[in-house]
Amino acid sequence: MQNPQKHTLIDHLNAVKSGSRVFENVFQSVSRMILEGRIDNVVVNGKTTFDFALFRSAKKHVIGMFDEINSFVSYVKDAAEGGSSAEMAFVLVGEPGNGKTFFVEYLCSRYREFLSEERNRRYTFRFTNINKLEQYGRISTIESQTYEDPMILALNLFDDADDNRAFLSKKIGLNEKRIDALYENYRPLGACSGYIWNDIRSATGDDIDEMLKYVEIIPIPLTESLGTVTGKYPAKDKITSSAVDLLGEESIQRMLHITDTNNPYKFDLRRGALARVAAGGIHFADEIFKNKRDLVQVYLGVIQNRVIEMDGYKWPLDTLIVATSNNSEFYRFLAEKEEAPIVDRCRICYVSHNTNYKLQSDLTSYALGGKARTTLTNENLHQDPNLNYAASVAFVLSRLPRSEKLTPIETLKLAAGEVAGEKSIKTLAEVIDTLNQDPQIVNRFGQKGLGQRNLGRTIQLLIESSETNEGNCMFAYDIFKATERVILDYVNDATDRQKYLEDIKLAKSLYRERIMTEMFNAYMDEPYAIRKDVMSYVNMIIGIDAENLGPDKMWKYKDPQTGKLKALKIDQRYITSIEERLGLKTREQCETFRTTIRKIYGQKISVDPNYDFMDNLELVKAVTDVRLKSDIAGAGSLVGALANRTNEENQKLYDRMVNTMLNKLNYCRTCAQKTIEYFCTQEDES
Repeated sequence: MQNPQKHTLIDHLNAVKSGSRVFENVFQSVSRMILEGRIDNVVVNGKTTFDFALFRSAKKHVIGMFDEINSFVSYVKDAAEGGSSAEMAFVLVGEPGNGKTFFVEYLCSRYREFLSEERNRRYTFRFTNINKLEQYGRISTIESQTYEDPMILALNLFDDADDNRAFLSKKIGLNEKRIDALYENYRPLGACSGYIWNDIRSATGDDIDEMLKYVEIIPIPLTESLGTVTGKYPAKDKITSSAVDLLGEESIQRMLHITDTNNPYKFDLRRGALARVAAGGIHFADEIFKNKRDLVQVYLGVIQNRVIEMDGYKWPLDTLIVATSNNSEFYRFLAEKEEAPIVDRCRICYVSHNTNYKLQSDLTSYALGGKARTTLTNENLHQDPNLNYAASVAFVLSRLPRSEKLTPIETLKLAAGEVAGEKSIKTLAEVIDTLNQDPQIVNRFGQKGLGQRNLGRTIQLLIESSETNEGNCMFAYDIFKATERVILDYVNDATDRQKYLEDIKLAKSLYRERIMTEMFNAYMDEPYAIRKDVMSYVNMIIGIDAENLGPDKMWKYKDPQTGKLKALKIDQRYITSIEERLGLKTREQCETFRTTIRKIYGQKISVDPNYDFMDNLELVKAVTDVRLKSDIAGAGSLVGALANRTNEENQKLYDRMVNTMLNKLNYCRTCAQKTIEYFCTQEDES
């Protein structure tokens, strides 16, 4: 239960004095909200950066966007400390479907939650019994139109600032230091509040105790649909949009009551979007540069001066302005040279697509939806366990620009923090730095590619296809066909289209490697069989030169995952077979490769004891090939055994593998059979 609301200004001032309520500007509030949470250090593309827990904590939270979030936090912190950012808007510019709007809406949602906590709650004031004053007709209550903080009224009770200071010192008991701190966020009363306060002053003969009887303190409503505290103004078409939507207009109803035509309360500011977020709120201008020129001019005034101006009257604002724009609209706007002043008043943040395929798996999960899917005939629709991986890899590859220093697969792996043969993360950092020097933003790293909306379309096409509905399963390989259709239908640029189609081929080859691993696990009747065999090879090459290795080739070592002692027999034939599969012909080549593996082991295990080398695709492929093509007696290979099921032994093997896939690897009968069929073909072999 909340405490009973305190209604008088004196009660509110005492609450601020005791610390049970706060008086701060919007930048200080947002900054405190973010920085009071956990802050982690993460390495992104070879560079250390901060990761703020606030953006990762909700069920559907922001994925990636490390640089963009750091830019935003830096901007807000600078504004909170009185820097130049306080007179700027924060504008996210990027391709459609890369998470700009989601980021802002998530921020607004968390801010409303933050303000719903009792100490952080924002309050405003209203004037009551106004009908006692002659010139207001039958209007009895007038609320501050811009939801001004009661403390702003307290700092403007008297015309003389010294009188205000004396009041706060004597009546409330604040010391000089606290009063100075309050005055750092001083702003004058809005035109109508100031005008009404003077009318009250005249009616009471300047008796402050009598004047305060007209003031009542109320909490600002946090209802999202009202547009208070967090409000959004989406760009409209040229005819229906007007400055009224932002600023407000004269109210005919009020004019019928107010006899004094000079009274600024004749303007209804709540008709506009800005007044509703004017007291420590966040104003979200969606597609700001799509607005017609006069609205952009309104934004220029609001951003620069933080004030609503109408007919010479002014209402100061305490608002964080966050906007979005897609690249094409932004470039069109820049081409109009006379509009340059507003760009100068914006902190432009170029938003890239997510380029980490591991993080993309979370975004793909968002696109797939959290609820159970059904077919058109209302039967349960199964999801292939490889579907998320196939989609994530295909879409991330489309966002990676070509480079002479790295192949697309190497770039993909390094961007996800994985091992890419001899290539280091430093190489990726150099490639990114080079690309980011390009004045054309779309040529920079991660700025161009298939976005989240295209992923949504791809999944829609997959679900509506007859194969998916007939088999009651979203088969992973079908995602590539759906992606190709989206590329052909929605990508207009021929060069981009060609690149994306080539990326699909690369994604298919990675899917092929994954299926090889899955089939080995199914054959071994164990979900993590391949991981064990890869780690066996790694431990063997570490123990092969150990001093305590006896003639029986048994080596004891401490398992970093369990901390227990384990014994391992070093099999020289197994090691040699894998190294032959890797194409290592000479002893020197083998030793170089082993040294690399030992070095990676030393670096990774100290940080992550569960590291398993499964990101080293060349090694995984070699181990898989050795085990698959040597373990089946009487058959040339597992492919041959599964493809030719005319004899009873092969049929039993097939049935056993399907059974393992159904019960241990999360396949359904449709995707298990289709995956085995695909494994038996020569398609997409690299």
